Amino acid sequence: MSDDGGPKSKDAAQSGQASKRLRQISSHLPPDYSDVLSQINTLRTLAATPDESRRGYLRQKQAGKLWVRERLEQLLDCNSFREIGSLSGTVTWEKMGAMRERPVSFVPSNNVQGMGKLQGRRILLTADDFTLRSGHADGASHGKTIYLEKLALALKLPVVKLVDGSSGGGSVTIIRTAGWSYLPYVSIYKHVVEQLNQGIPNLGAVVGPAIGLGAARVVSCHFSVMAADVGSLFNAGPEVVKRATFEEGLDFQTLGGPMIHCTNGTIDNLAANEAECYEQLRTVLSYLPNSGRQAPPVIATDDPEDREDEALRQIIPRRQTRMYNPWKVITSVVDDRSWFEIGALWGRTAIGGLARLGGRPVGVISLNCEVNGGALDAAGSQKLARLLKLCDVMNLPVLQFIDVPGYAIGTVAERTATMRWGVELGKTYFTTTIPLFNVITRRAYGVAGGLMLGARDPVMQVAWPSGQWGSLPLEGGIEVAHRHELREADKLGLKKARYSELEEEYRRLMNPVRTANAFGVEEIIDPKDTRRVCCAWAQHVYQTILPERLADRAAGKIRPVFA
Repeated sequence: MSDDGGPKSKDAAQSGQASKRLRQISSHLPPDYSDVLSQINTLRTLAATPDESRRGYLRQKQAGKLWVRERLEQLLDCNSFREIGSLSGTVTWEKMGAMRERPVSFVPSNNVQGMGKLQGRRILLTADDFTLRSGHADGASHGKTIYLEKLALALKLPVVKLVDGSSGGGSVTIIRTAGWSYLPYVSIYKHVVEQLNQGIPNLGAVVGPAIGLGAARVVSCHFSVMAADVGSLFNAGPEVVKRATFEEGLDFQTLGGPMIHCTNGTIDNLAANEAECYEQLRTVLSYLPNSGRQAPPVIATDDPEDREDEALRQIIPRRQTRMYNPWKVITSVVDDRSWFEIGALWGRTAIGGLARLGGRPVGVISLNCEVNGGALDAAGSQKLARLLKLCDVMNLPVLQFIDVPGYAIGTVAERTATMRWGVELGKTYFTTTIPLFNVITRRAYGVAGGLMLGARDPVMQVAWPSGQWGSLPLEGGIEVAHRHELREADKLGLKKARYSELEEEYRRLMNPVRTANAFGVEEIIDPKDTRRVCCAWAQHVYQTILPERLADRAAGKIRPVFA
């Protein structure tokens, strides 16, 4: 016999009543999900509206900094930002009835991420909100950050990082919240390195104190810039430093301000303020492809490729010890108003940057005879190595203006490991594969000159009539090679006369035409024709060599490395 009043029957009855109750409640919910859409709109409105009473917001404004969403408006094309993770954060809910609730307060994630456009180009963007926990990690920022880095790899889109705080780095309060401590893995870094080596542009701006992980993220970028009025960068803040090293009285600027990190190579460029930072980011991106699988973007120009500049005939002084302005050579040859220097405040024996030839982006390398006579020091070598790697992963051909007397010498040069970093530069020349074109404007001496000139086979180069080259400059070289002869002449009081005779002979033999007679240099050109020659080279590279290079990269035959 069946037991109608048994436990199973009671459970079935209760389940039926619950289902009936749920159907009744559901029947009162709007069929168009307007209640859920209303919650979404409310949260987005709260996130986009600053809480002007919040202490962090007031501190941000007192420091002269923009709020994170003001930064997005200033950087990106109008109305182009589409946020990713717009609802992530901490919500306080108020119950309105059965299955009904509404958000009454919302503390959004302190890392705003999404997709937008820079001068019409789609990019991914991550920006810290220093007003919330000084940019330290919250419940959502870690997952969002990793997602964006992965998304950049999947979509092959440039990433712009506005750093103001620790950029999702840790805080001791996390231990208290979680109830346990953790190993500080930097799980995003694998994806960052992949982006760097794939030539997916990573551009960073320091628009506040960049601390710990935030500092590491921006320094890792292909290009970084710091706002002089509000930017600073350090591994740990003044309070932590005071307890660890007993250095007192430090503030953000004295510990890691722009006069420290824009002059030691940690950050590439300096900008006066946030607005100028964003302008530099736009400018740099205009030279770069979306990834190393593409050629750099070519634009139209009204600067004739066959433009001549007769002033270049006189820019190199006949007296070899005199200086000249190397920037005038660069700006005369490249497209009008296309020169953008990178690292102007550090490694000043070398000059590096981006420009265009006939609208085609190129990297530009020069030596600076106005600093240390142009002798390449450790910092200059590091700067050029970094630029060569950038150009290699971005498929940017490199134009070089060669006037190098060799590596720097003396006690300072030895203490700063000039040869170590000079050799690292040489390795970079010979491990990168991007096309190089040399214009020998004056000197090419020693190991430095040899490495810069001979990194491609066959070499692509021309020389100016002012060119001179060899193992050593004559200044000092004559004394070394003719030490005994000059010593004997000195005993007779004839050292000065004999030195003059030797110098005159060597200068006659070092006529660059003699080198061309022996095919020691391929061609000597009139300096006024330099732009025409360089533009013709760039045109050939973009039409013929770059397509082949892109195919080789796609097939894995070429694997440029930035990091």
